Amino acid sequence: MAILKRRLTHILASVFTLLLLFSCNGKQKNANKYLISAEKAFNEANYSLAKLKIDSIKILFPEAFNEITKGFKLMQKVRLAENNRNIAFCDSMLEVNYKQLNTALTYFNYERDKQYQEFGYYIPKSLPLNNAFSQNCIRAAVGENSHMYIESVYTGQPIKHSKIKVSTKDGSYAESLSVTSDGLNYQFRTLEKSYEIVRYTGNDDNGISSFIFTFKDEPITLTFIGSSERSVTLPSNSKKAVSQSFELATLLKDIEDLKYEKGRSEALIKYLETKIQE
Repeated sequence: MAILKRRLTHILASVFTLLLLFSCNGKQKNANKYLISAEKAFNEANYSLAKLKIDSIKILFPEAFNEITKGFKLMQKVRLAENNRNIAFCDSMLEVNYKQLNTALTYFNYERDKQYQEFGYYIPKSLPLNNAFSQNCIRAAVGENSHMYIESVYTGQPIKHSKIKVSTKDGSYAESLSVTSDGLNYQFRTLEKSYEIVRYTGNDDNGISSFIFTFKDEPITLTFIGSSERSVTLPSNSKKAVSQSFELATLLKDIEDLKYEKGRSEALIKYLETKIQE
């Protein structure tokens, strides 16, 4: 009886081992199918699908160590290919943007005080800064670092304005934030007139430049807001200067972003190449 029990135990153990072996082989085959699909997607430059298939191997088949290892190595190749493609895209877009920049800069004069300014500024030819004093308007300039500023120029009965509003006939409008800091909000007098100039940079613009660019072909009302309000129709040369400056600042920012992305990809490629060689 004891001998029969031992034989039965051996038979059951053998059956269990075979079942486990078949199960492992089945899982390994399924894991390998995912790996083959990932390789196919990689060869077809479908990098998103390749990464999805590789990640699925680790999640669905955590014990398929051979396939997981191969998947890791393939993932490095996928990331390398992605970054090479990203560099090619950046180079292509930079070429286009630099051509646009060369054209855009023909509408600006470059000014820089080397003693006081780290960056120079591009001033629209359509409204030189000094000429802006002849009218109530908004003038603009763009720094080499892509930072744009606008200034509201008001002459007349003093109202100590600290912000402005631009609006169209249909009720659409944008309103700047209030600027009261010394050096950004200042007044002065000549023998004939008093002047108020407020500079809006960064968030203080609050959509003014974008609004003028969007509605540059429509009449725009400019309102100076201080102790009281004064409204004028925004002069056409002012609309043009702000619109051109907004376009230039956007273009310079796009170029800086593309250069950053390219540099980031180049750094990642160097890292990935060392990992692949290991």
